[in-house]
Amino acid sequence: MVEDHAIVRAGFHRMLADAFPDLTFGEAGSASEAIREVRESPWDMVVLDLSLPGAGGLDILAELRTLAPQLPVLIMTMYGESEYAVRAFRSGASGYITKGNAPEQMLEAVRKVLSGGRYVSRDLAERLAGSLSADASRPLHETLSNREFQVFRLLAAGKTVKGIGHELHLSHKTVSTYRSRVLEKMHLGSTAELIRYAHRMSLVD
Repeated sequence: MVEDHAIVRAGFHRMLADAFPDLTFGEAGSASEAIREVRESPWDMVVLDLSLPGAGGLDILAELRTLAPQLPVLIMTMYGESEYAVRAFRSGASGYITKGNAPEQMLEAVRKVLSGGRYVSRDLAERLAGSLSADASRPLHETLSNREFQVFRLLAAGKTVKGIGHELHLSHKTVSTYRSRVLEKMHLGSTAELIRYAHRMSLVD
């Protein structure tokens, strides 16, 4: 379980231990801890939060897929399916579930992924099918890299360049570069236009 909040890890651990008493569980509170655990132990599955300090969850997912290509990764996050799910599956995730789901659904997702399957909701399955259409029909935000999309969402949420830099552990100059790149790729003239786009596409809460 890769999650930076100890209380969340403890609660999830307890729930899984009750449902799967014969399994061994491990915990990681950061990207570096997760990578170390995967290098040192033959885990059968990783449950990964996308919101971690420093490296973005999708970046960690990509690194895990390189390190252990056959290792199933279930994304469990506060981000809704419309925000990151398609990107997560394109990056190699085996399942995606939000923290607002009922415990029974979380256990179902774990069982499905642990048995070698993929976990997707019905709505997400339709969205994934739609994402297979021609590139020309893809929304502009889907042309962004994972890091650019992460910066895009933080800008859309009203965060300043300085605030984003602090949250992602990036320099002010680097964040400004990402902002410029995002605006250029999406043919937008300002952060205000970016915010309007994000709300129109339901990409922010």
